[in-house]
Amino acid sequence: MASEPVNVNEFQELARKVLPKMYFDYFNGGAEDEHTLKQNMEAFQRITLWPRVLVDVSRIDMSTTLMGFKISAPILIAPTAMHQLAHPEGEKATARAAASCNTIMVLSFSSNCTIEEVASSCNAVRFFQLYVYKQRDVSAELVKRAERNGFKGIVLTADTPKLGRREADIKNKMIAPKLKNLEGLMATEVDSNDGSNLEAYASKTLDASLCWKDIEWLRSITSLPILVKGVLTQEDARLAVEAGVNGIIVSNHGGRQLDYAPPTITVLEEVIHAVGGKVPVLLDGGVRRGTDVFKALALGAQAVLVGRPIIYGLAAMGENGVRAVIEMLKNELELAMTLSGCPTLKNIHRSHVMTPQESLHSKL
Repeated sequence: MASEPVNVNEFQELARKVLPKMYFDYFNGGAEDEHTLKQNMEAFQRITLWPRVLVDVSRIDMSTTLMGFKISAPILIAPTAMHQLAHPEGEKATARAAASCNTIMVLSFSSNCTIEEVASSCNAVRFFQLYVYKQRDVSAELVKRAERNGFKGIVLTADTPKLGRREADIKNKMIAPKLKNLEGLMATEVDSNDGSNLEAYASKTLDASLCWKDIEWLRSITSLPILVKGVLTQEDARLAVEAGVNGIIVSNHGGRQLDYAPPTITVLEEVIHAVGGKVPVLLDGGVRRGTDVFKALALGAQAVLVGRPIIYGLAAMGENGVRAVIEMLKNELELAMTLSGCPTLKNIHRSHVMTPQESLHSKL
């Protein structure tokens, strides 16, 4: 019998063993040379922790409040597509795991399970990820369905006017199942003889004209808070605040869109400074350890989102695998806080980390 995984990274290999190659490559892969995909993780490894000692850490409190909702730790489930390719129960299993861990799941607009199925699967706080279609009425209907079914926020993905070039999917001629959320709203079939039908479908349907003024349109169709996902620069962070968003997610789409875009952890502080505390800033991309969560918090993030590891856990062990991934990260964060002298999240400060841009002398 194979040994149980002891860290999040080991779920990746378990997923590789159980998934068809096409599906594993889809979840695991990035754009073009996959430089950004790799750097998302490696950039965390270049940040050094500076622990404090002789601090009373007999009690550690990782809980926090995000957008008014209390969660057990600053670790959310990022929107990732088509969970039924990983496990038959799909997003319903992921949602139940998130609920049992008392954290927030962001449901992908490309989920295999419908908004209604996920909403009825368990009682929890959930956000809905939105892509904007050329047929704006379709996007509007999805937002309204999410709001009617108790979702508490809209996460607007802003970095996908067109799908990034994911060469593994092209080689595998990746064929995605129809999206149940779109049934009766728009055609979900597209012919593509050259490669991935995902890329062809996205090119046909996504609205490349989407811009900052459309935040006003989105605000007009929902009363839910709006977070914009895909911000990487101080310029866009300022525009997001000016547009009236309620939160920002620093993200490069897990290295799946523009290759050679910066690793998210390297631009987090730039965005934080530009926002100036006006709205919460979250981060996704490359989080694989509790120390990664600690580093993001020290650099100013209010929380992180985790994507691929959730899928790996789902593929390997279903709902229990997703729960195990979240709990592993929480346990590692608790240990990092203990060994760094931080009994609460508020005790995690910028002085606890040193980035490659800083010299050792600046810490002394």
